[in-house]
Amino acid sequence: MQEETGFIVNTKKILVLTGIALLVFFLVTQPQQSAGIVNNIINTLKDAAEALITFVRSVFAG
Repeated sequence: MQEETGFIVNTKKILVLTGIALLVFFLVTQPQQSAGIVNNIINTLKDAAEALITFVRSVFAG
């Protein structure tokens, strides 16, 4: 059981490090597209937060 848990932890570490390496590679090789993607993510999160605020206001106003 101990070896299986260690394998899962090591696999998770490898996947996380690989993801970080790919992210850094993408940021370095395509900074304009990376900035556009980050901007889109921020705008989506902002829109979601505004929708949630509108919903909560509607619930408590009624």
